[in-house]
Amino acid sequence: MERLYPVALVTLFCSLMIFGMAVTVARTHKKTGILAPAMTGDPLLERTIRAHANAVEWFPIFMPSMWLFAIYWNAAWASGLGLLWMIGRIAYFVGYRTAPLKRYPGFFVQSIAAFALLFGALGRIIYLML
Repeated sequence: MERLYPVALVTLFCSLMIFGMAVTVARTHKKTGILAPAMTGDPLLERTIRAHANAVEWFPIFMPSMWLFAIYWNAAWASGLGLLWMIGRIAYFVGYRTAPLKRYPGFFVQSIAAFALLFGALGRIIYLML
């Protein structure tokens, strides 16, 4: 169980990251004067909402992949790739809020980490089943 502590910490850090993005959405609503439930009318608000939503959309792909990778391969590598995913998501969020085209480096980093975890876990499980 102790070997999974780093993965548990990354899980909590990622949850805090998603929460921080949600707080940024709320602050952007207030800053622009466009209060919820309205979601359009200011480009910064729209980009902030979309960047947060993208992180939430990737979360159910990333999280089970990280845990299964940790269980079937290696917890240290899983937590390292998890941190890389988190860094990519933050870069995506900051980049997208700045300008839509600046989101691509973060997207590339997080997608590489997510797919390494996903296909690594899937490949290992299939290998062990055979």
